[in-house]
Amino acid sequence: MPEAFIRKLSAKMAVYEKGEIRDVVERRTPVSVHEAIHKVMRRVVKGPSETTALKNTYGRFLGEDVIADHDVPHFHRSRYDGYAIQSENTQSASPEHPVEFKVIDAIGAGCTTSKTVHDGQAVRIMTGAQIPDHCDAVIMLEETKAFEKQGQSFMTVTKALASGENVIFKGEDVKEGTVLLTKGTYINPGVRAVLAAFGYSRVKVTKKPEIGIYTTGTELLDISEPLVPGKIRNSNGQMLQAQIERAGGKPFDLGRLNDNFEACYQSIAQALESFDYLITTGGVSVGDFDYLPAVYKKLGAHVLFNKIAMRPGSVTTVAEYNGKLLFGLSGNPSSCYVGFELYVRPVIRTYLNSPKPYLKKIRARLSVDFPPNSFTRFVRSNVSFCHGKWRVSPTGLDKPHMISSLVEANALAVLPGGTEGYIRDQMVDVLLLNEESQSSESL
Repeated sequence: MPEAFIRKLSAKMAVYEKGEIRDVVERRTPVSVHEAIHKVMRRVVKGPSETTALKNTYGRFLGEDVIADHDVPHFHRSRYDGYAIQSENTQSASPEHPVEFKVIDAIGAGCTTSKTVHDGQAVRIMTGAQIPDHCDAVIMLEETKAFEKQGQSFMTVTKALASGENVIFKGEDVKEGTVLLTKGTYINPGVRAVLAAFGYSRVKVTKKPEIGIYTTGTELLDISEPLVPGKIRNSNGQMLQAQIERAGGKPFDLGRLNDNFEACYQSIAQALESFDYLITTGGVSVGDFDYLPAVYKKLGAHVLFNKIAMRPGSVTTVAEYNGKLLFGLSGNPSSCYVGFELYVRPVIRTYLNSPKPYLKKIRARLSVDFPPNSFTRFVRSNVSFCHGKWRVSPTGLDKPHMISSLVEANALAVLPGGTEGYIRDQMVDVLLLNEESQSSESL
């Protein structure tokens, strides 16, 4: 047995004998997924707002309601190219008896006319241009016949028009005082267009939660280091940073925690002073170098749960310290990924005031059989719409250490635990990873 391992094991046992770990490792009663989510979400706080330039708002969440301060459009507009007229002048018009109008002006979009339109007169108008005063209808260009007479422009109408025909009225889209967008709205391109239309060059958004990430384990290499026997590259850190960004948070890579109890404790205690939330990967099981349960105990943190009846990620642990949540995710890549999506993502979205913090759920048909399992499984899957039906297929082997299964995964197939398995074409719940969220809990 290597001497380095013996020294570390002896140090760990010394801490164990002091009672700092003994009480922690023995308490592993699993809670249900639903209970775990409920315990976490009861402790979520909503974040403060900050102001930023409109150009920097894509992917952010509104920090306040946006109220329309004017009608849209704020003037009557033409729906088509044609002529603005007084509709009452067309009531006798027919193919046999066309009505003649003198064209006194022409206006394009963004322009207006200063001329007063009287009976028997018309203004040539382009799509979107402001309807002249005293006009209440627009006759489409193709429904008229234009001609010149004594150096003047004229056109004829062969049908009667109703008042308001082909007119987009002031406030038809949005009325002044309307709540355009509510606090917590995700700012997509359409939302950004609305903000621009109402003159919001600067926008109040919810501050991104700042989330520290610690990975654990001396077996981890930096991504730029060459592989050596017994070592693996740290993929969880990069994966979590991307997941945090996708959820709307701001990640901070704090590096790796050493397999030393006191060093772990000091690092975590300091990080809790600086970040809104803290995520650790690995170190939450009951192995000889899994110090995090003991760290929680020494901090005086309240452990919400330390085992969940789920696969993968059963050792996912969440604790609370001074109102801040500490997420202890598994060191296995797929377990870490699933644990984040189920428990960290809705916390981030709620912090951002989103009314839809949870993964969207649909029903789909399984493409393969699954044997029974006592724990609820979340299978990395790809869901697609084929021949009018949603189908869900695993993206790889259903093992927690498998990282390749995450590449094509756009969903998690939910297979509740029980004594019976699942068969091909059976309908199951599926959580979508890349879609807009839903408001109520999905599980």
